Amino acid sequence: MSAYAQSGVDTGAADAGVAALVGVLRTIDTGRASRSVLRSGHYAAVLEVAPDLGIAIGTDGVGSKLIVAEAAARYDTVGIDCVAMNVNDVVCVGAEPIALVDYLAVEQVEPGVLRDIGVGLKAGAEAAGVEIPGGELAVLPEIIRGHPSPRGFDLTAACFGTVALDHLVTGAACAPGDALIGLPSSGLHSNGFSLARRALAGVGLDERPPVLGGLSLADALLEPTVIYVRAVLELLRSDIDVHGLAHITGGGVRNLERLNAGVGWAIEDPLAVPAIFELVRERGDVSADEMWEVFNMGCGFVAVVPEAAADAAAQLLAAHHPGARRIGTVTDRAGRVELP
Repeated sequence: MSAYAQSGVDTGAADAGVAALVGVLRTIDTGRASRSVLRSGHYAAVLEVAPDLGIAIGTDGVGSKLIVAEAAARYDTVGIDCVAMNVNDVVCVGAEPIALVDYLAVEQVEPGVLRDIGVGLKAGAEAAGVEIPGGELAVLPEIIRGHPSPRGFDLTAACFGTVALDHLVTGAACAPGDALIGLPSSGLHSNGFSLARRALAGVGLDERPPVLGGLSLADALLEPTVIYVRAVLELLRSDIDVHGLAHITGGGVRNLERLNAGVGWAIEDPLAVPAIFELVRERGDVSADEMWEVFNMGCGFVAVVPEAAADAAAQLLAAHHPGARRIGTVTDRAGRVELP
């Protein structure tokens, strides 16, 4: 059994569950032709709302990273994570995210805590250039249980963007020889925390393991997810032909497979791996293979561009996210993600 399954997350069962759910949803009959213009399973859904105009929709949450925030009583950054997980997905189809609505479920209303969550949401929205015109607060003491109680809460959102349908970025254009440009992550982002928390259960949140370079464990775990939207939008508006965009979340670089099943992906020169990943691997006795299957391993986003544009794309993206550079190449080995 994998370390992730032992921590309570069975990815095989999750995939089967999603397939069962989607199998039903695909049979919805609205009485008119579908407006959907993208296959299910991409980073965002796209619906045609007018000639050559699509609206991109995505939804996500912060996940069990919230348990760390509860235990550390630090709530002012998880709103950034919530925004990031949504806008970074929506931009992957070539859309400009324009608005986000949040859903906050709490065990108990504490105005100070809600204010701190709002601080993070505001910071994330400003970093992404989106509005938060509304949302929902639900008080659910019989459903939400904190770590410790009554600090429990769940934070999710839905994001909306617009895209010209003749400028959709689907990944279909990815071809052997294209360059993969990787953008650095800040750490775990908001994925794999069930495994990370299990692996680090013997380390106190206030402890400062030497490998973290002076940071406490809470500092490293709660480092917010990077928001890549402004950099990616600049790339999309440049003269560079963008063949694919991938937000590297749960599942690691295998997220590239969501772009195009007809090609393969060779990661030849990975970005530097932040120290928190080594701490998880060592303390949790997690294999290298499983680390790459669960975590982003230092790369939070990938842009796929023609070989001839690799240097220009890397330079443009690095101006926003220092350290962005070429990490690999699209191959003709369909369905394979190769690591060094």
